[in-house]
Amino acid sequence: MSLTSAIKAQRTYAFCWCLCLLISSLAVSAQPPSQADPGTRTNPPTAEADGLSSLFRVEKIALDLGAELITIHARRADQEQELQGPALDIPLISVLRDTLGDTNPHNDRLRYVWLHSYTRPSIKQRATAFVPFLYTAGANRKVGSGPPPAVIDLHESDRVVWNSIFWYLFKRMVVNGLSLTPKASVMQYRQNSVDHRRTAVADSLAALALFQEIEGEKLLSDSELKDIQARLSLTEKTFGWKMQSQNLERVFEEDLKMERDHRARNWELLRQYTEAQGLYFEPLVMGDGFARHAVVWTTESDVKDNQGKAFERRFLNIKNPWQDKRLLDWKGYKQVRWFNSEDREVAPETPGARAKTMIPLALYGLDHPKVPMILVDFRDARNPKYRELSRRILLDVTNNVLSLSQFHSIPYFFGRMVYDFVTGRRGMDLNQSSRFRLYSQLKFLLAIDESLDPEFSQVVSRHVKIASINPLGNDLYAERQIAIKQYGNLLAYARRPDGLPKKIRKDRREEMVRIKHSRLERAFFTAANVFSLGLYTHREKETPQLFAQLDLRRQLDHHERFVREVAAKSARPEIDTNMDRLRESLSFIANSGNAAEVKTARAVARIYSISQVDEIRMLCLAGLYRINNSSSKKELLSIYHSAQPKDKSRDVSAGYLKRAVAEGQRISSRDVTSINAIGKLPSD
Repeated sequence: MSLTSAIKAQRTYAFCWCLCLLISSLAVSAQPPSQADPGTRTNPPTAEADGLSSLFRVEKIALDLGAELITIHARRADQEQELQGPALDIPLISVLRDTLGDTNPHNDRLRYVWLHSYTRPSIKQRATAFVPFLYTAGANRKVGSGPPPAVIDLHESDRVVWNSIFWYLFKRMVVNGLSLTPKASVMQYRQNSVDHRRTAVADSLAALALFQEIEGEKLLSDSELKDIQARLSLTEKTFGWKMQSQNLERVFEEDLKMERDHRARNWELLRQYTEAQGLYFEPLVMGDGFARHAVVWTTESDVKDNQGKAFERRFLNIKNPWQDKRLLDWKGYKQVRWFNSEDREVAPETPGARAKTMIPLALYGLDHPKVPMILVDFRDARNPKYRELSRRILLDVTNNVLSLSQFHSIPYFFGRMVYDFVTGRRGMDLNQSSRFRLYSQLKFLLAIDESLDPEFSQVVSRHVKIASINPLGNDLYAERQIAIKQYGNLLAYARRPDGLPKKIRKDRREEMVRIKHSRLERAFFTAANVFSLGLYTHREKETPQLFAQLDLRRQLDHHERFVREVAAKSARPEIDTNMDRLRESLSFIANSGNAAEVKTARAVARIYSISQVDEIRMLCLAGLYRINNSSSKKELLSIYHSAQPKDKSRDVSAGYLKRAVAEGQRISSRDVTSINAIGKLPSD
């Protein structure tokens, strides 16, 4: 057989394989049930932060060289003695804030985020992760004395995209030339490693989302928390690393709105389909008042009364409980509850209350963008795992074995497109995006929510462990001990002169490159770092002068960001903006904004156009004069030409323009000609 014939045969096989998988998937789906009774409608809960602060303890530790290590702990009470204290708390996340050793918050910069349950894989875990088609949870590793790996560096860097480019080139030039087994092993390890980090990102987001709702002092401001969450969510975006700081709040708000929309839709969808089948729908509300998960229950009496009854499994994705003989003599977890004559749950002492023995059937995540996603099937522990494996096996076979992609094989492209479309439209959570965030939220719920029955939590935890498919992960039961150990390691690393303080000093010296060198020079330094595979990183020698300039540069970054945010969101600053902050930022730019960027000049010009406060408008003119680039002078010249002859801003802008020319600021030759002609105008 020729090479061309072999390739065609592979592509035809992949196309047929996708269609077969599609047909088998459709076999587990049924037609939708009749619409639920509108009178049973239940609205999702709203967020309430009452008592939420009791779930967390925040700790701030001052470090040498002027930095702070802020750690969020989850409070845990001793269930036997009902005690609470630091010894029982679980360290969740630590954030490094570089303050430059002063109390000015405008020059602070967030750098590293550590998730204390996130570990470097052990040798055994790494070896297991290389085995193709081995989808099982990894063995817990013994944490050494080194610091935990950072989940993310919040400082903008183009190293992420260069790493992706190098991996692509390595895959095309080296990996694809290997034989089947080595290639499949390398690709398997790569996917497991990526998924391991995605899980850490999802765990961090789950913890921060709940911590965000705390009322009162948090040591991390709301804007800082939003920035961290936005940066974490952008790690999955192709060009997320390049997102500018003034857009981070918008990214956070859009993600939050989308998440709540998905949750509300899935809430109502799952509730209607559950009640239509005679089952019980129970949302699991976390400490912030939001229900991100829901449990579907039945009762022993319903199981006996509905034997042989038809069951529509669409969106529920579980087997027919009315034909399951195991439920008639269920040996698993049960719970007794009381209901009134209207079949609503009430307190046991309520007159006329009837006891029912509840049997859990499944637990679902409500934040998935398409359908309620099953996370735990209490009768078939491997059901959720097989649904996740449908995606991994499809990717591993096509990418690692057949070396196919949607851009290189037309039959596979159409087969995959049809499969994804039909499974998505029919509400099946087969071949959907991985359940990283949903399982992270569930694990976080089990770790800190003490309102859940401990026995029920243990049952769910066992199912979560079975559903894990990544050998690089750790067991849920061991994560608390791992987090405590790694937090101690981080504190020891922060106290060593050659540890975190040395790293902070290097980061500052690298940050000073922006101050001393032009963009072209910095591009050469970046190229040197890339082609040396990271062995060479240019850093400036720290001097008192450079340190002072770094302080000024950070403050300017802070004020530039606020001005751009106001320009993007405000309709009238004096109505919808904090005017004190706006005055402060514009005054700083007017005094020290020489190095401000072009986008800042445009933002200042827009604020001038939408504000009707003379003080703000004059500060905008002063800022445009101070910003030393041609764009700012173009905006200033435009203001001069659009102003009325007797308008004060006309004379002020003319004076600034003439002064800028005399000082030799950056101005285009065309604008210089226009500015020189200002003195000859009759109005002057």
